[in-house]
Order: sequence, then C-alpha cells, then structure tokens
Amino acid sequence: MNKSILNITNRIIEKSKASRNNYLFQMNEALNDSVNRSSLSCGNLAHAFAGCDLHDKDSLKGDAKVNIGIVSSYNDMLSAHKTYETYPDLIRDQASKIGAVAQVAACVPAMCDGVTQGQKGMELSLISRDVIAMSTAIGMSHNMFDAGLCLGICDKIVPGLLIGALKFGHLPFAFVPGGPMPSGISNVEKNRIRQEYAKGNISKKELLDGESASYHSAGTCTFYGTANSNQMLMEIMGLHLPGSSFVAPNTSLREALTLESVRQVKNNATSKSGLLKDVINEKSIVNGIVGLLATGGSTNLTLHIIAIAAAAGIKIDWQDFSDLSDTVPLLTRVYPNGSSDVNDFHNAGGMTVLINELLNGGFLNEDVETLVGKGLKEYTKFPTFENNQFKFQDKELKSGNDDIIATHSKPFSHNGGIKVLKGNLGTSVIKTSAVEEANWYVKAEAIVIQEQNQLTELFQSGNLNKDFVLVVSNQGPKSNGMPELHQLTPILSILQHQGHKVALVTDGRMSGASGKIPAAIHLSPEAVDKGPISKILDGDIIELDPKNSSLNILVNEEKLLKRKSIIVSRKKFGMGTELFSMVRPLMSSSKEGASFLNYE
Repeated sequence: MNKSILNITNRIIEKSKASRNNYLFQMNEALNDSVNRSSLSCGNLAHAFAGCDLHDKDSLKGDAKVNIGIVSSYNDMLSAHKTYETYPDLIRDQASKIGAVAQVAACVPAMCDGVTQGQKGMELSLISRDVIAMSTAIGMSHNMFDAGLCLGICDKIVPGLLIGALKFGHLPFAFVPGGPMPSGISNVEKNRIRQEYAKGNISKKELLDGESASYHSAGTCTFYGTANSNQMLMEIMGLHLPGSSFVAPNTSLREALTLESVRQVKNNATSKSGLLKDVINEKSIVNGIVGLLATGGSTNLTLHIIAIAAAAGIKIDWQDFSDLSDTVPLLTRVYPNGSSDVNDFHNAGGMTVLINELLNGGFLNEDVETLVGKGLKEYTKFPTFENNQFKFQDKELKSGNDDIIATHSKPFSHNGGIKVLKGNLGTSVIKTSAVEEANWYVKAEAIVIQEQNQLTELFQSGNLNKDFVLVVSNQGPKSNGMPELHQLTPILSILQHQGHKVALVTDGRMSGASGKIPAAIHLSPEAVDKGPISKILDGDIIELDPKNSSLNILVNEEKLLKRKSIIVSRKKFGMGTELFSMVRPLMSSSKEGASFLNYE
C-alpha cells in the first residue's frame, strides 16, 4: 500500500482514538441491548404493525424474522428521487419472499440545488442535511428494525441519511441507488447555451429549451456533481452493492440490484455482519476521500465527509484532504473535468474498473468490511445476468475508454486536484482538476459583492473588462446557509475566455459544478464571524496561488485590523427560512463540516 496513504490513515486513527472509542462504546451498548420486539409492550407492537397485512403481522409478533426499515427520499418533483416511487412495494415483496419484513420507517425531505439555485430556498439547502439526519434517526427510533435500507441520491440527502444511520451503527445498512437519467445534450453544449444567454445572444425560451434537453427524465443528472459524487462515495466505502451506482433506472439490472440489496442486508442482520459501525471506520473514510480525489468529485464532499466522519467518531480535516491529494492521482475525466458524462464513465467500466486501478496502485485500504463481506476485492466484480440468473462476475478489468478512465500508472494528473489554501484571509479549499494550470495563479484587484446578482449588473454595465478577483462575502453557513453560487460561473467563464485573469474568493459554495475558474471557496472564518473576508475592499490586491497552497490579501496587516467588518443583515424570513433562525448561529465553520448537530 502507498506509504503516504498508510501514514495518513494511521494519523487519522491516532487522533480519533478517544472520540472513536466513545462512538463504538455507544454502538456496542446498543448492540448488546439489541432489537428485541418482545421487549416492546403489546400496545407498542400493535401500533407498529397495525397497517401491515396479516402475514407481516404474524411475522412481527416475534423476533425470528428480520424487519428492514426503509428510509426514503422519494418525491416526484425531483428527477433523481422520482425513481424511488415503486421501490417500497418492490422491497416489501422481496422481503416477504426471503422470509423477512420491510416497513417504510421514514420519508426525509429531498430538495434540489438545481431548482433553488439563486432563490431564497437555497438558504435551506445545506442545513437540510442535518434535518435529514435527524429525520432518519426519528424514523429508526421505534426499535422495530433489525436492518436499514436508505434510498437517497442527491446533494445533502445521502450524507444526511448516513449521518442519521450512523446513530444506529449496531445495525447493518445498505444504500440503494436509483441510477442516472439517459444522456441528453452534451454538458459542453449546455454550458455553451448558458454562456450565450449570459452574453444576451439568445432568449430565455432558448435557454429553457437547452436546460430541458439536458435535464429531461427520471434519474440523476448526468454530470459529475454532488449527486453522483455521493454515489461514488457510497460504493467505494462499501455501502452500495458492487458496480451498482450508475446502472440506469427502469432496467432489469437496476431492479435485480435492488432485490439483491434486500437479500444482502437481511442476511447481514441474521449473521450480525456488515454492521454500519464496522463498515464506516477510519480506513473506509480515507477510501472515500481517495475516491473523491481520484475522480475530481464535488467540493461539497469536503464538508460532508467531515460531518459523516464526525458522526462515526472520526476526526478528519481539510489538511487530510490536501495531503491525500498530493498522493492520489486523477484517474477519471467526467464533466466538469472532461466532456463525458457519468453514463459514459459507467460504460467505460465505471466504479469497478476505477476501484481495481486504485487497489492495484496501492491507493485504497483493501482490508475493510463492506456490505458484501470482508475486503474491497469484491468491488472489482461486475453485476450481470448469466443464464437469466443475477450474479457478480469477474470480467476483464480494463478501461473501455482511456479518455475517461486512466490507469494508475498513466493518470490524467499525479495529484487529486483538491487543495487547501492558507494565508491571511483564513483557510479555504480549491478544486483545480477542472482548471487549466495556466489559469491557476491570479494576482489582481478585488471586486467585492454581497449577492450573486450584483455580478450580472456589473457585467452588463461593461465594468468587468479587466483582470480581477471576485470576492463574494457573507455567504457562509451562519450568514445565509452557505448557498451555492452557480450564477457566477457563466459570466466568469466568458471573461476568462476573453483573456482576462479572473478568480473567485468566497465563504460560500460552488459544489460539484465547480468549473474552469479558480475558486477559493468555503473560506473560513466566514464574514459573519468577522473573518478577514469581511474587511476586503474594492481595489485591494488578492493573490491566489494554488501551487503554493496560499491565498492572501496584500494589505498591511495593521491597516487591515483597523478596518470595520462589513456584515450584511438580510431579511430573516421567506420560504420557511425563519423556522431555522434558532439553529443558524449554532452552525460550525466550513472546515468543521458546517453542521449544527451534536455527534456525541
């Protein structure tokens, strides 16, 4: 195994000893108490299975049969979650056939950043992760379940489900994907249409037609953003079935994988194996970060993996990401890091080929427990049908397209493309894998705004025909929920294409759609906490230097200290945001996972 990754893994194990032992103590206490429906009163039980059919009622009266709790993020407004509409019936039927019972334990909210982009509702996006975690815990708290199935895909949903499930780590869990929609127009063409609209060259109708041709059916969006980074994460950490993350919806293989997930988690519950507390440990967390880096995945996961790890008593930080990034090679090119989409990636061998390459290069901890047993080698098999029988099969483990999946010996880049930037503005992260190296370094005057739409006004007035660093302040977790700032991308891309050196600095997010502009994001401390970003003025010189991992304002330190912080006071209501006013001040910093939960 690669020595650097082994050393980082051991470092994480060492610094997590106390908190991890506390977590395992809690889970072992729960395991010893176990799920024992006979310990519930007759009234408890009667309420719990009142809505079941007679067969399931008889099954649930004793402890002999496994009861699987389903936590679903289904809704039929969002394409990725529409796929889950028929899953409960499918799962219940399969459970009955194999001598188990399945009940929907909870439904959790699933919002889409694509819908709320630039809208007031986006202020609830990041905070919804913690709400989902609490909703998952509430659903599983009835002490009726021997195992869990989590149905979730997108941005905050999968991390929230996993954080909640980890409080029931004494049980086995499986995460069940829904699969990506068929490819629409290319992501390159979609981006071109957006830029043409930003320039004023096409109408809003033409823009909508283009967007609709890209996002056009049930299934996950096909670019490699946060939703698909989540799917990668669940598979490489052993919570999906092997090779299942990107199998298309409404296919016989997708259905077979869902049925197999039920069988597997039922068997795990019977044998007391594959317990979530054992699957998610320091080694699998490192594997998740390695997968993120090797695929050039979503920067949102630099928040979510920290929060997931904390829920399992594991302490990681951005320096761990950065140190791993120095070692882990970039092995995939999927939009926005290339022109291909996740369907192309899957057809080129997908997660199976990727995991095999990472194992062969010594970049993964192989000795982990997974949903399907001991060791990651099981994840180098392909799900398939043979003689109409579903099975996991050994096949040639070679990339079907070297422009999409590279070998570990000839990677697209020798580092993973997520770096930590430090300096007198604080600490931030930058995703360099999609940025041409010639565009990494920017030293220019600051243009400071407090809202995304101010950039459009400046662009339309012709005041941006120069090199500059755009500073978008007061966008952190405590300020307004840390919204994604995708509206900035088309305009900044146009200006960069015109030859200007441009960059972004913000205490907000850019997520999985982080593009070709160098962007120092998640800056901490945030403006509301009187971080240095709150003191930047128009005309200050900002130096962003990813090669040297630095971000600095070139202003005399004494002069900077004397400045007053600019903190924006926004209206505290609208789209339900007022309901969260009590917890917003409790949000931790970006580098601590941006959470209000108490994980202990």
